[in-house]
Amino acid sequence: MNKKTKVGYVDGFVFTVSKKNVGTYKKMAKEGKEAWMKFGALDYYECMGQDLKIKTMEGMPKQRSFIEVTNAKNGDTVWFSYITFKSKAHRDQVNKKVMAYFNKKYANVDPKDMSMPFDVSNMAYGGFKVEIGS
Repeated sequence: MNKKTKVGYVDGFVFTVSKKNVGTYKKMAKEGKEAWMKFGALDYYECMGQDLKIKTMEGMPKQRSFIEVTNAKNGDTVWFSYITFKSKAHRDQVNKKVMAYFNKKYANVDPKDMSMPFDVSNMAYGGFKVEIGS
């Protein structure tokens, strides 16, 4: 992460990708990273779940795992991804450029021919203002 520029805003995503589609997803994510970084994002991360079983501490209420939250099925991987920005306004500027870039790049591709390697309707997304960070 660029330590000279303070992160003030984060876009976060949680979703599942079938194990058979992980290679395709990684290819798409690398293209996304290149675009977001080109247009000014501070950093971009794609993280595949590895340790997702809840280890409830004694005396604590049961927590929900990412597996439960995403309704992941056998054969799915769970992903937590995030992109960092200076501020919400900076995020909006960068995302506008990224969307224009992809709209132009794929202008001649029929949307029916563009399949996503994951179920977009099962993705959770949100923009978050950083309250405590380095």
